[in-house]
Amino acid sequence: MSKFLTEEWAKEVTAALNSHEGFKNAMGAADLGIQFNTDDGPDGDVDYYLKSSGGTSNVAIGELDDADVTVKQSYDTATAISKGDLNTQTAFMTGKLKVSGNLAKLMMHQAAIQQWGAAVSDLDVDY
Repeated sequence: MSKFLTEEWAKEVTAALNSHEGFKNAMGAADLGIQFNTDDGPDGDVDYYLKSSGGTSNVAIGELDDADVTVKQSYDTATAISKGDLNTQTAFMTGKLKVSGNLAKLMMHQAAIQQWGAAVSDLDVDY
Protein backbone atom coordinates (compact mmCIF):
# COMPACT_ATOMS: atom_id res chain seq x y z
CA MET A 1 0.00 0.00 0.00
CA SER A 2 1.32 3.42 -0.88
CA LYS A 3 0.34 6.74 0.60
CA PHE A 4 -1.42 9.07 -1.85
CA LEU A 5 0.76 11.78 -3.40
CA THR A 6 4.10 10.31 -2.29
CA GLU A 7 7.12 9.16 -4.31
CA GLU A 8 6.09 5.53 -3.78
CA TRP A 9 2.56 6.29 -5.07
CA ALA A 10 4.00 8.08 -8.13
CA LYS A 11 6.17 5.05 -8.95
CA GLU A 12 3.18 2.71 -8.66
CA VAL A 13 1.06 4.97 -10.88
CA THR A 14 3.87 5.13 -13.45
CA ALA A 15 4.09 1.32 -13.54
CA ALA A 16 0.31 0.98 -13.80
CA LEU A 17 0.05 3.47 -16.68
CA ASN A 18 2.92 1.88 -18.62
CA SER A 19 1.44 -1.61 -18.28
CA HIS A 20 -2.20 -0.71 -19.05
CA GLU A 21 -3.05 -1.39 -22.70
CA GLY A 22 -6.01 1.04 -22.71
CA PHE A 23 -3.90 3.94 -21.45
CA LYS A 24 -0.92 3.08 -23.66
CA ASN A 25 -3.11 2.80 -26.78
CA ALA A 26 -4.94 6.06 -26.03
CA MET A 27 -1.72 7.97 -25.32
CA GLY A 28 0.31 6.41 -28.11
CA ALA A 29 3.62 8.17 -28.73
CA ALA A 30 2.19 11.59 -27.85
CA ASP A 31 4.32 14.20 -26.14
CA LEU A 32 2.26 15.57 -23.26
CA GLY A 33 3.15 17.14 -19.91
CA ILE A 34 0.53 17.83 -17.25
CA GLN A 35 1.42 19.61 -14.00
CA PHE A 36 -0.92 18.96 -11.06
CA ASN A 37 -0.90 21.39 -8.12
CA THR A 38 -2.79 19.98 -5.15
CA ASP A 39 -3.70 22.21 -2.20
CA ASP A 40 -4.82 21.55 1.36
CA GLY A 41 -3.49 18.02 1.77
CA PRO A 42 -2.80 16.43 5.16
CA ASP A 43 0.93 17.02 4.52
CA GLY A 44 0.44 20.42 2.89
CA ASP A 45 0.46 21.29 -0.79
CA VAL A 46 1.83 18.67 -3.20
CA ASP A 47 2.80 19.15 -6.82
CA TYR A 48 3.13 16.21 -9.18
CA TYR A 49 3.17 15.70 -12.91
CA LEU A 50 2.61 13.34 -15.80
CA LYS A 51 5.16 13.43 -18.62
CA SER A 52 4.46 11.22 -21.61
CA SER A 53 6.72 10.94 -24.62
CA GLY A 54 7.57 8.26 -27.16
CA GLY A 55 5.16 5.71 -25.73
CA THR A 56 6.38 5.94 -22.13
CA SER A 57 4.76 7.85 -19.29
CA ASN A 58 6.20 8.99 -16.00
CA VAL A 59 4.42 10.33 -12.92
CA ALA A 60 6.61 12.06 -10.36
CA ILE A 61 6.36 14.36 -7.38
CA GLY A 62 7.58 17.88 -8.13
CA GLU A 63 7.31 20.41 -10.90
CA LEU A 64 7.57 19.95 -14.65
CA ASP A 65 9.28 22.93 -16.26
CA ASP A 66 7.74 22.60 -19.71
CA ALA A 67 4.19 21.46 -18.83
CA ASP A 68 1.60 21.82 -21.57
CA VAL A 69 -1.21 22.12 -19.03
CA THR A 70 -1.48 22.95 -15.34
CA VAL A 71 -4.30 21.54 -13.22
CA LYS A 72 -5.05 23.10 -9.84
CA GLN A 73 -7.14 21.06 -7.43
CA SER A 74 -7.79 20.53 -3.75
CA TYR A 75 -6.64 17.38 -2.00
CA ASP A 76 -10.30 16.37 -1.56
CA THR A 77 -10.91 16.66 -5.31
CA ALA A 78 -7.71 14.77 -6.15
CA THR A 79 -8.70 12.02 -3.71
CA ALA A 80 -12.23 11.72 -5.13
CA ILE A 81 -10.86 11.48 -8.69
CA SER A 82 -8.23 8.94 -7.66
CA LYS A 83 -10.81 6.77 -5.90
CA GLY A 84 -13.10 6.91 -8.94
CA ASP A 85 -15.80 8.80 -7.01
CA LEU A 86 -15.52 11.86 -9.29
CA ASN A 87 -14.62 11.98 -12.96
CA THR A 88 -12.38 14.68 -14.34
CA GLN A 89 -15.01 16.14 -16.68
CA THR A 90 -17.49 16.64 -13.83
CA ALA A 91 -14.75 18.08 -11.63
CA PHE A 92 -13.83 20.56 -14.37
CA MET A 93 -17.43 21.50 -15.16
CA THR A 94 -18.21 22.13 -11.47
CA GLY A 95 -15.10 24.25 -10.94
CA LYS A 96 -13.28 21.74 -8.75
CA LEU A 97 -10.42 21.63 -11.27
CA LYS A 98 -8.85 24.80 -12.62
CA VAL A 99 -7.04 24.13 -15.89
CA SER A 100 -4.65 26.47 -17.68
CA GLY A 101 -2.31 26.15 -20.63
CA ASN A 102 -2.83 24.33 -23.91
CA LEU A 103 -6.40 23.08 -23.46
CA ALA A 104 -6.62 21.96 -27.09
CA LYS A 105 -3.68 19.60 -26.56
CA LEU A 106 -5.27 18.27 -23.38
CA MET A 107 -8.56 17.62 -25.18
CA MET A 108 -6.70 15.73 -27.92
CA HIS A 109 -5.69 13.23 -25.23
CA GLN A 110 -9.02 13.03 -23.38
CA ALA A 111 -9.24 9.27 -23.99
CA ALA A 112 -5.90 8.72 -22.25
CA ILE A 113 -6.99 10.84 -19.29
CA GLN A 114 -10.12 8.70 -18.99
CA GLN A 115 -8.03 5.51 -19.20
CA TRP A 116 -5.82 6.75 -16.34
CA GLY A 117 -8.59 5.90 -13.87
CA ALA A 118 -8.92 2.36 -15.20
CA ALA A 119 -5.14 1.90 -15.17
CA VAL A 120 -4.80 2.76 -11.47
CA SER A 121 -8.07 1.28 -10.20
CA ASP A 122 -6.38 -1.78 -8.69
CA LEU A 123 -3.68 0.12 -6.80
CA ASP A 124 -3.83 -0.13 -3.01
CA VAL A 125 -3.64 3.51 -1.91
CA ASP A 126 -3.79 4.95 1.60
CA TYR A 127 -5.62 8.29 1.62
